[in-house]
Amino acid sequence: MDRLIDAASGLIHRVDDDLPWGNACRRTPGYVEVQRATCYGRLGLAREAGVMWSQVLDAVPSTARRDRGVYLARQATAAAAGREPEQALEIAQSAVGIAVETGSVRLARELATLERAMRPWHATEVGRDLAEILAPVTEGA
Repeated sequence: MDRLIDAASGLIHRVDDDLPWGNACRRTPGYVEVQRATCYGRLGLAREAGVMWSQVLDAVPSTARRDRGVYLARQATAAAAGREPEQALEIAQSAVGIAVETGSVRLARELATLERAMRPWHATEVGRDLAEILAPVTEGA
């Protein structure tokens, strides 16, 4: 997978900007690394995803609040997949704050994914804490 993502990185200059999504790869800081971290997480490579998300988040500009929130939610989901529910909860707190502030639907979807990843801890204190933290985003959804 890494080899393919590295190859894709060399093709970004060929993306057609005339398409509605065309320049996301050039206007999103760290676009290729975001894709790499997302792939790691979706493939169940929790440790690798967590490390990559940390690197990505270090480079996200303060003006990219919604992107930061999405990336935090994905990092929290990776922590849950890595059986680190307390870390997932800690990361989720920041993501929820951004979700409430921005009203981002994309971020709300990522937080729903986190909620599903945290199901093994639903009946524990960390699970109850997560439900409380997510309430402003999930109530009425």
